Amino acid sequence: MVFLKGVSALSRLRSRVKQHSSLSNSVRWLQMQSSSDLDLHSQLKELIPEQQERLKKLRAEHGKVQLGNITVDMVIGGMRGMTGLLWETSLLDPDEGIRFRGLSIPECQKLLPAAKPDGEPLPEGLLWLLLTGKVPSKAQVDALSQELRDRAVVPDYVFKAIDALPVSAHPMTQFATGVMALQVQSGFQKAYEKGISKLKYWEPTYEDALSLIARVPLVASYVYRRMYKDGKFIPMDDSLDYGGNFSHMLGFSSHQMHELMRLYVTIHSDHEGGNVSAHTGHLVGSALSDPYLSFAAALNGLAGPLHGLANQEVLLWIKSVVEECGENISKEQLKDYVWKTLNGGKVVPGFGHGVLRKTDPRYMCQREFALKHLPDDPLFKLVSQLYEVVPPILTELGKVKNPWPNVDAHSGVLLNHFGLTEARYYTVLFGVSRSIGICSQLIWDRALGLPLERPKSVTMDWLENYCKKAKAA
Repeated sequence: MVFLKGVSALSRLRSRVKQHSSLSNSVRWLQMQSSSDLDLHSQLKELIPEQQERLKKLRAEHGKVQLGNITVDMVIGGMRGMTGLLWETSLLDPDEGIRFRGLSIPECQKLLPAAKPDGEPLPEGLLWLLLTGKVPSKAQVDALSQELRDRAVVPDYVFKAIDALPVSAHPMTQFATGVMALQVQSGFQKAYEKGISKLKYWEPTYEDALSLIARVPLVASYVYRRMYKDGKFIPMDDSLDYGGNFSHMLGFSSHQMHELMRLYVTIHSDHEGGNVSAHTGHLVGSALSDPYLSFAAALNGLAGPLHGLANQEVLLWIKSVVEECGENISKEQLKDYVWKTLNGGKVVPGFGHGVLRKTDPRYMCQREFALKHLPDDPLFKLVSQLYEVVPPILTELGKVKNPWPNVDAHSGVLLNHFGLTEARYYTVLFGVSRSIGICSQLIWDRALGLPLERPKSVTMDWLENYCKKAKAA
C-alpha cells in the first residue's frame, strides 16, 4: 500500500533551529519540508542511499576512533554511560533532554502540524520527522493520517487470542499478546522466506512497521474496553487523526482529551536507543526478527516496574498521599510523607532519570498543558507542590544524581483528570506511543544494514583477574 503520489521536489538543507555543537553532524540533513510530495516511501527511497554512503564513509575514515573508556562500574552497573549503540531518530542530552532529529520538544510543538491552530503536534508529523529528518507540511501529515487509517485493519483472530486470556490479566499481557497475533501478517517474514536481497530488507520492514503503528491503537483500545467497559467496543472514526482516534476508541469524546492524547503519544514516542524498550526492539530486530516480533519483545521490557510501569506507580502514590493526608495538604505535611516513603525503603516514583540531570522537558510540556486546561485540578496542584518539595529532599539525601521530576511524574494526573482513571492501563498508552520510535529506527536499521548485536560478556572471575593484572602493571 502506498501514499498518494505527488511531485518530488525535496527542499535543500535549511535549519530552523539553533543546534548545539555536539548535535550539528547528527542533524545536518534536517530540513523543512516544502515539497508537495505526499509519498513517504518514495522520500525514504531517495534519502537512504545518501545515508548508506554517509555511514560507509564514517566507518572507513573513523572506525578505529575510541569513544571512551569502559570501567568495571559500567559493566556491572547496567552499562550506564557506555556509548555502544547507533540510534538515528533521537538523541538524549543530560541537560537539554530529548531531541527528535535535532528538534527539542518545544520546537516540535512549534513546527510540527497540529489538528487546530495553537494545538498539540500530531503524532503523524513526528513519525514523518523521525523517518525523514524533515518537518512535514500539513498536507503530508493529512496524507499519512489517511494512510494509517487505511492500514488499521485487525483480523478477528487477534481479538480471539486476547479473549483467550482472563479479563483480569494485566493490560500489557493482553496488549503484547495481540501484537504477537498480528505477526501472522508480517510481510518481512514472508519476503525473507521467499528470498530477498539485503539491500531491500528495509522495504517489507517499512510495510510491517507502518501497519503495526496503524493497528496498535485498535488492539490497545480493545484491551481497555474489554477490561473496563464491559466489552463495548468503539469503531474507528475516519474523520479523526491518530491521537484523536485512539482517544475516541478508548471512549473519550472531549476535544481536550484528544489534544492530550496527541501530546502524550508524541512525547512518549522515542527517547534514544538505550532505554529498555527501545534497546530490546533494536536487539531483537538485529536478529532480523520482523517488526511485530521486535516490538512485542520491546513491550515486555516496557512492562517492567523500572521502565514503563512507573507512570501507574506515580498516580497510585499520589492518591495514597491524598488518602492519608487529604487534598489540602500543607508543604510540611508533604515533606513528612516524602520522608516516610524514603525511610520505608521505597522511592518517590516519578523523580530521577538514568540519563537526565535536569527536569525532564516532557514533564514541563505536560505541566504547561495542565496550566492551560486544568489549573484548578487538586491532583495537579499536589504535583506542583511535589515539584517544590521532593528535589531538595532527594538532594539532601545525597544518593540521587538527578532529583528532578521525569515524564512519569505528570502524565497520570492529566489522564486521571479527563476520566482515564485506570492506572493499571497507563503503560499500554506508553506502548502505543513507543511503536512510532521503535518502528522508525527498525526501518533505518534495515536500510543501513546494521549487524546482529553481540556484545562481549565476562564473569566476576574475569573481572577480578583483569583488575589484578592491571594493578600489577
